[in-house]
Amino acid sequence: MSDADHREYTAEQKSQRRTARGPLIVEKIPGGDGVKTLFGYAKNVSRGGLFIATVKPREPGEVFMIEMTLPTNPRHRLRCRCEVVWKRHFQRKENLQPGMGLRFIDLSVIDGDKIDAWVTAQKTALG
Repeated sequence: MSDADHREYTAEQKSQRRTARGPLIVEKIPGGDGVKTLFGYAKNVSRGGLFIATVKPREPGEVFMIEMTLPTNPRHRLRCRCEVVWKRHFQRKENLQPGMGLRFIDLSVIDGDKIDAWVTAQKTALG
């Protein structure tokens, strides 16, 4: 994704966001061999997608399964396919974290509602 495409996507996402966003740890992502591994943590999450901070971002256009647990009571585990929309590499003099922006492809309505509820609760708790 070019810088111009990234800026356009970012502006479009900001205009489409109807829910609050909050931080979330992404615990595991099944690899191509089926082995689950710790992948990174999400700085922002909404029912539309998330940003995963990682020094090894995947390439835009890649599609893969993610699995994570919302720290709700009781905990809620969700799994869905996502697509890498953009990536940012580590740069020494840059304040922005390296990572990638992911778009959920097949997130269920129930999982989306759980994310919305959790993010709203986080926003309320922070005042």
